[in-house]
Amino acid sequence: MIKIAIADDHAIIRAGLAQIISETPDMRVVAEARSGDEAQDIILDAEWDVFILDISMPGKNVLDLIRIAKKQLPNRALLVLSSYPEEQYALRMLRAGADAYLTKADAPEKLIAAIRNISEGGKLTNPELTKKLFAEHITNPDYPPHHTLTDREFQVFCAISIGKRINDIAEEMALSSKTISTYRIRLLKKLKATTNADIVEYAMEFGLLD
Repeated sequence: MIKIAIADDHAIIRAGLAQIISETPDMRVVAEARSGDEAQDIILDAEWDVFILDISMPGKNVLDLIRIAKKQLPNRALLVLSSYPEEQYALRMLRAGADAYLTKADAPEKLIAAIRNISEGGKLTNPELTKKLFAEHITNPDYPPHHTLTDREFQVFCAISIGKRINDIAEEMALSSKTISTYRIRLLKKLKATTNADIVEYAMEFGLLD
């Protein structure tokens, strides 16, 4: 039996995933989380084989959750589920340690196949896409600047783009406000931006917001 945990801040998504999984005899949902903080508790305290993580939830950032899970439980599998297309986030999630990246537009059959695959130690990626993204990241000077952000800078970028304040971001990331401000300065420079409004505009331009 494959034991699955689900983290998504939308109840209807959690219910839909649970329904799909319940129709598969050798899989069952053992835990659900509504936020990144609840997901962290489940990662550390519950028995699960595959964790389905929404890419954007309140609380603990998904990149931090991936790092925590892979450090503490390297043999368990992580599937990131996103409303964003692969080209926006897949490479960053896979580099962080996720075993699979699917979009919410993918068919239920693909989700079940992915769960089964990664529970057995496999990886579910689009090899051609990953190869293309990596090559463009290395060789193309016109590649979108947000791909040059470090994971921490990217986390701060995402938080600012949805209107979070420096102090709130610092609390969520368990860092000082001064450190968050430093990340902000760095990412502004990389994006050739000057204000938080510029960050929001950039995120909208590249389809990085829901």
